Amino acid sequence: MAKFYKEYDKHLVALDCIIFGFDEGELKLLLLKRKFEPAKGEWSLMGGFLKSDESLDEGARRVLHQLTGLSDIYMEQLHVFGELNRDPGERTISIAFYALIKVDENDRKLAETHGAHWVSVNQIPQLIFDHNQMVDKALRTLRSRTERKPIGFELLPEKFTLPQLQSLYEAINQEQLDKRNFRKRILETGLLEKLDEKEKGASKKGAYYYMFNKEKYLMYAEMGFHFQMKVKKSPLIKITT
Repeated sequence: MAKFYKEYDKHLVALDCIIFGFDEGELKLLLLKRKFEPAKGEWSLMGGFLKSDESLDEGARRVLHQLTGLSDIYMEQLHVFGELNRDPGERTISIAFYALIKVDENDRKLAETHGAHWVSVNQIPQLIFDHNQMVDKALRTLRSRTERKPIGFELLPEKFTLPQLQSLYEAINQEQLDKRNFRKRILETGLLEKLDEKEKGASKKGAYYYMFNKEKYLMYAEMGFHFQMKVKKSPLIKITT
């Protein structure tokens, strides 16, 4: 096969994954200690280099699977980072993706073999290269997306309570939300199915479990339905970070 573009420079293409999870009422990020130079031993996002026989999405899913053991993950391309000296090892252009996973489904043993740890987004350490910039952009994008698409449900177990759902939105937005307004808005979407089962141990009365009906959402979306979850903040306090 003839080779073209020989006169042009070649660059490495990296795939960096910002992996979010929701656990114990907190939005968390999966980080690892880098095992090779440059920056060996420092905190890093999970990443790898694009192979010649795979697309960007295929490469990102491979990286995610290697760390979490999961295949069916919500993933979205975030941004291209290509500053000249962003990687001291070599000229490298990074395609960043963010992913949302259910923490309980994550293969914890597999993650541990990579030295990976869940860290609260309120306690993110200094990361290598421009990875902190990637995380900041991913958080801003996630906050924007959850107002217009029901992607937040990707972070919750199959069945959840309304307090758990509100806690998730508060963790993503770092704001305390008005309980009555939140419940009204989310129930008005018609996308939640109330179960006959209650959460045990949370309170004497207990909170009913709900499930998100993804099939109904996809059907509504085809008919022109627009998901909107811009809810009023509580007049009390902003959550401190």
